[in-house]
Amino acid sequence: MRPPPGPAQPVTSASLRPSQRLARTVSMAFECHPHLRGSSISSSLPAIPGGKPAYSFHVSADGQMQPVPFPSDALVGAGIPRHARQLHTLAHGEVVCAVTISGSTQHVYTGGKGCVKVWDVGQPGAKTPVAQLDCLNRDNYIRSCKLLPDGRSLIVGGEASTLSIWDLAAPTPRIKAELTSSAPACYALAVSPDAKVCFSCCSDGNIVVWDLQNQTMVRQFQGHTDGASCIDISDYGTRLWTGGLDSTVRCWDLREGRQLQQHDFSSQIFSLGHCPNQDWLAVGMESSNVEVLHVRKPEKYQLHLHESCVLALKFASCGRWFLSTGKDNLLNAWRTPYGASIFQSKESSSVLSCDISGNNKYIVTGSGDKKATVYEVVY
Repeated sequence: MRPPPGPAQPVTSASLRPSQRLARTVSMAFECHPHLRGSSISSSLPAIPGGKPAYSFHVSADGQMQPVPFPSDALVGAGIPRHARQLHTLAHGEVVCAVTISGSTQHVYTGGKGCVKVWDVGQPGAKTPVAQLDCLNRDNYIRSCKLLPDGRSLIVGGEASTLSIWDLAAPTPRIKAELTSSAPACYALAVSPDAKVCFSCCSDGNIVVWDLQNQTMVRQFQGHTDGASCIDISDYGTRLWTGGLDSTVRCWDLREGRQLQQHDFSSQIFSLGHCPNQDWLAVGMESSNVEVLHVRKPEKYQLHLHESCVLALKFASCGRWFLSTGKDNLLNAWRTPYGASIFQSKESSSVLSCDISGNNKYIVTGSGDKKATVYEVVY
């Protein structure tokens, strides 16, 4: 896949396939200043008593929208952060489209053009990379990187048909396997809880299932009619959730190998995450909305605090809160499921990626400003 066309090139959105538009949206997110509306909250939305504009709405099965009256413990209690404090800036040098943080929180991995850089964030002070993993051609972006649960291997995908698996336990990180599909690009990755299987979201809409022990393709889930952009696993590794540029979210049964659910939206899906311990799925839209769907009954919440497309989303492992980041430079932390705003952080450029450490103490974001930022979560 060629690099996304830059804003100076005479390409109109109408002439592009949606998968090309995603590449262009990501490109524009860090090559242009995002257009800022007067307010992130439309004046047509109802207000809550007291005159403050509402930003969280409950949508019932019949489509009725009502502002959410937040419970008194929405922003307090065990496991609910108070704010996030910036700890480190990691000067990657290229736009950071993918980030992940190790379970021990000692290392952060940042994916940009062509390579993943490894950072030791266990100590204070200025940061320089401790390793560089050259994964793709220099002009092709890394779009996803995922650690295996033991932290000893990293899987990397991006604007190429090949995924690379890196041995991080070697004295110098090295490629130990490569997985090649027919699709020109991988937009997102997920790894099963038992580390036996990897899933890749392809630019052709297919979801490829890989056996990591034998390094073979074992199945493809076909259904998305355009690029599959985001992915998460639920129900102890038995169900897969994918979002696409065809404006659908789909649920797949991994044991039976079939599609179980399809949710249709009026906007392209750029990000999603399944709550680790409740039946809620949060979805980030090109339209700037975050929608939190109940996966077993027809109700949802719709959250309106972003001013532009929602590029990344991640649940804390405790399930009580989640993050979303956007082209509007914002990092939002939300209460599960109703979306009370816990804290906000405004960065200097589009926030394209995010991750939360397994112990919920650290956040890392990847920016259009060619850097990553590590935050400490304050309780």
